[in-house]
Amino acid sequence: MWSEQDGTGITFDSSTGFQLSTGANRSPDASWIKLERWNALSSEQQERFAPICPDFVVELRYPSDNLQPLKEKMAEYIKEPGIQLGLLIDRKQHQVYIYRPGLPEECLDNPASVSGEPVLPGFVLNMSKVW
Repeated sequence: MWSEQDGTGITFDSSTGFQLSTGANRSPDASWIKLERWNALSSEQQERFAPICPDFVVELRYPSDNLQPLKEKMAEYIKEPGIQLGLLIDRKQHQVYIYRPGLPEECLDNPASVSGEPVLPGFVLNMSKVW
């Protein structure tokens, strides 16, 4: 993966859990954390629900999911210290909701790709592989 190649961060899949500052435990479908933030945690903290919010999170809307609870989850993430970018991918409607701290939610209709710039330089998600 690109973040492992450039050495700036570490990626996680949905089997990794994080404990937010609110005490909520979350396991995003995909996430990325800057390496220096991850390494600041003890090995014990890294093995459980790590007490950190990723820099970047991705949530997917599955056919059985209602959209509003997922939007609420993304709004929760974006208020956390450390988060810089969140993507909620609605495969059913071919929409991508983009969340950034201090900015309103942005919705892209049927985008060909989604960029992680400037948070994740060089990261581009080809949506044809997701739809």
